[in-house]
Amino acid sequence: MTKPLALVTGGAHRLGKAFALTLARMGYDLLLHYNSAEEQAQQTKKEIESLGVKVHLAQADLTQPDQIQSLFAALDTLLIPNSSFLIPNSFSLLINSAAIMPVANPRELELKDWDSALDLNLRAPFLLAQGAAKRMAAGGLIVNISDIAAQKSWTRYPSYTVSKAGLESLTKLLARSLAPDIRVNAIAPGLVLQSDVVTPEEWDKLVSRLPLKRPAAPDEITSALEFLVNNQYITGQTIVVDGGYSLIT
Repeated sequence: MTKPLALVTGGAHRLGKAFALTLARMGYDLLLHYNSAEEQAQQTKKEIESLGVKVHLAQADLTQPDQIQSLFAALDTLLIPNSSFLIPNSFSLLINSAAIMPVANPRELELKDWDSALDLNLRAPFLLAQGAAKRMAAGGLIVNISDIAAQKSWTRYPSYTVSKAGLESLTKLLARSLAPDIRVNAIAPGLVLQSDVVTPEEWDKLVSRLPLKRPAAPDEITSALEFLVNNQYITGQTIVVDGGYSLIT
């Protein structure tokens, strides 16, 4: 008997961690990717293991295509009998959660910050989807974590905004290309966890503008993932969970 295996990128902390814990509660074994947050990844691993599932950590800089290949090499070792998981796994779920959010207006944004955002937020999900599709022999689901920014013109975060808009377009393209065996969807959160690039005053101002007047709880975002896992007649869609942020002009 095989066990379902999910790969979560950027799973050490913030929403990536919340998605990983949700999948663990659903019975998935996990390959948990991180880049530099090793200490947080180890803590997340302990929390996941306390739920009675297996988790393997894998470090990789997803802006480097060769390291994406190394990540899949680690995944492949978990899909064969006598692996460290003891019971062979069936890889069926990829969560593209890793992202970066450079801060600069379009007049001042440096090329390196443009490239880093596009490489991690858009190119990496594409390469990861390519690799995942080759390994989802029995079909599966790819979920790209977008952002309400994809619908906005955030001049303070131009490369981030463009990358997330591109990710939603990529979601539709992949959904058509990989159907019928593999479904591809996206989740676009609004305000959830305050970022270190936003001051408390700015955060409070943003929250006050929301129709629902509060940020989302992480489980209000992860419930969208549960919905996509369980409803197998949805593909090519972006589920917006934003407390009405998209209604603000």
